[in-house]
Amino acid sequence: MAASTHTVTNQAPPLVGYDVFTSDRALAEAVERHLAPDLLAEARDELSLLGRATGSAQVREWGEQANEHPPRLRTHDRYGRRIDEVVFHPAWHRLLGKSVSAGLTHAWGRPGGHVRRAAGFLVASQAEAGHGCPVSMTHAAVPALRAEPELAAVWEPAALSHVYERELRPVAEKPGALLGMAMTEKQGGSDVRANTTEARPLAADGEYVLTGHKWFCSAPMSDAFLVLAQAPAGLTCFLVPRVLADGSRNAFAIQRLKDKLGNRSNASAEVEFDGTTWARRVGEEGRGIRTIMGMVAATRLDCVLGSAALMRQAVAQAVHHASYRSAFGGLLVEKPLMRNVLADLALESEAATVLGMRLAAAYDAVDADGGSDHAAGTDGRSAHSAGTDGRSDPEQERALLRITVPVAKYWVTKRCTPVVAEALECLGGNGYVEESGMPRLLRESPLNSVWEGSGNVQALDVVRVLRTEPAALDALLREVGAARGADHRLDRAIRGLLAELADLEGIEARARRLTERLALVLQGALLVRWAPPEVADAFCAARLGGDGGAAFGTLPHTLDLRVVVERARAVV
Repeated sequence: MAASTHTVTNQAPPLVGYDVFTSDRALAEAVERHLAPDLLAEARDELSLLGRATGSAQVREWGEQANEHPPRLRTHDRYGRRIDEVVFHPAWHRLLGKSVSAGLTHAWGRPGGHVRRAAGFLVASQAEAGHGCPVSMTHAAVPALRAEPELAAVWEPAALSHVYERELRPVAEKPGALLGMAMTEKQGGSDVRANTTEARPLAADGEYVLTGHKWFCSAPMSDAFLVLAQAPAGLTCFLVPRVLADGSRNAFAIQRLKDKLGNRSNASAEVEFDGTTWARRVGEEGRGIRTIMGMVAATRLDCVLGSAALMRQAVAQAVHHASYRSAFGGLLVEKPLMRNVLADLALESEAATVLGMRLAAAYDAVDADGGSDHAAGTDGRSAHSAGTDGRSDPEQERALLRITVPVAKYWVTKRCTPVVAEALECLGGNGYVEESGMPRLLRESPLNSVWEGSGNVQALDVVRVLRTEPAALDALLREVGAARGADHRLDRAIRGLLAELADLEGIEARARRLTERLALVLQGALLVRWAPPEVADAFCAARLGGDGGAAFGTLPHTLDLRVVVERARAVV
């Protein structure tokens, strides 16, 4: 065959060798906006270091390897002894070690820790999303552990550690530890009150043995798990370590690993507790849901950040491809219709990032105030604004989180799949090929909408808050109100939202519609305040003003879309 037929032309180079953090203007600006000036230089250096690693060819290869070689379950050793271990490819451990060393499990009690950690999580997830599961679970377990100070004294320092050690040993002998969660059961799913796992008290105070089955256990090779089980006084939260203090293995039988659509690098399992599984109570008996809800809320925010990461990476790949690919006499990125598509995708990505980082800033305000049980919504305290946006008032921020976490989790995770699918199409047939990385992003894209409570669960949680916690709605309206008068389409959308909130008739059946409107108005308000005028104008026109279609690429042609697309381009 003639060598000339192998000449490669008009192909975009791979998007590698760049700083994932600094190239993301929306994210870098959010960090600058939400961090105290004295923290900025150090945070930028840390995030840029992580960003360069994430954008490197080596880390990208680790992500590919971890997904090409998914985890395997080893139930027994060579002698027939039950060991219940999950074997991962070395690339998985390298990814996990890099994220832990970057402080992605260390937010609680650290100045600006939630903003710094959220930005890092958004960056690292763009290399490989699956390893974010144990990172997220470990970070989110801290609020629940604090319900039992004696346990927190042992496990919290291990969870906050920047050291990853894969071997299973007693926590007292490890420089760092990971935590997972096991709530759902095969008969109940999201209805955890239907759980049947039993907890029988032992003679020692706070110690129990468990009997039951968990249908979904996240990160089954973690050092310990937060588990819900039925104690004599009702549903209760427990800590189940994999290795006991004397070095022996706890009874923790991994029955099988789930064969999932995406998230292939990460293990999710069914596990069995055989009646001798030792557990330590966390919080009061019968108050298990309240105890664990702090963990659930934190993981729901990570679902928002994880979806924002997938969208950002998909959009970056699409803009990069269009900036190099020529068709019909010019670069794709210069074609008006392709520019419209890319700008529309970029709007969705930036709106998700700005919202997720705003919620991380609220976590910092609450954590600095010494409280982290905002998610349960049962502390009975009202919010009092101390400023135009409430960020200086922890009570205002606590109330804001109570409603905006489920609002954001519902909307941002639902927007992820159509964004990734459209971005894949921008690459044409190349995007449908596994080597492009886009199919992996697409398979991953529905996950965050399903995990930690699907769409209906989030929408009904919003309805519950509206009915029972007026301070939460007040906090959201104050947040949105800070942008009133800046854009007539936003003002009109706020008025429409208020009219809809005034009539709660049949609210459960329209819970999704209402949650969507809350999300769009909130995103619009944040972009009007903080994004470049071209971005805010386009978002308000298409998402709030009705001047956009059902598909991406239907923005008004009169907008300045070149600025929007250029802002989304990753600079190599």
